[in-house]
Amino acid sequence: MSELTKKRPEFRNINALSDLPTYRLPAAGWVSILHRASGALMFVLMPFIIWMFDTSLSSEFSYERFTSAFGAGIGFVPGWFIKLVALALIWAYLHHFIAGVRHLYMDMTHSVTKEFGKSSATVTLVLSIALTVVLGAKLFGLY
Repeated sequence: MSELTKKRPEFRNINALSDLPTYRLPAAGWVSILHRASGALMFVLMPFIIWMFDTSLSSEFSYERFTSAFGAGIGFVPGWFIKLVALALIWAYLHHFIAGVRHLYMDMTHSVTKEFGKSSATVTLVLSIALTVVLGAKLFGLY
């Protein structure tokens, strides 16, 4: 090994306080972790999802109550917070769906090269964030 090439760090016993801040996770690692986090978020917020679905479809009165919750809020919870939770659910669904399609495609085509993993992970991250921004703009009334 020449003096010009920098020796890559080896992480054998990772110390969370000193090693993790300097560890650079590749895009595929972020997609994998966020896929799990988005699934957990959707699972934890399942009662909110069921409430939104039930309230929006039960009757005209409940639909009016549902839409006013996003503007005026419910009880002590302000409307912007409900919109923020809905935006988190939108991101969780979009990311989980796109990452799931990515995993299924990789499984079906045996596309497990490092290059494809990196490019498809980047596409997954960009697509899920871009779609969330577009739908978030609609949710917050920007268009």
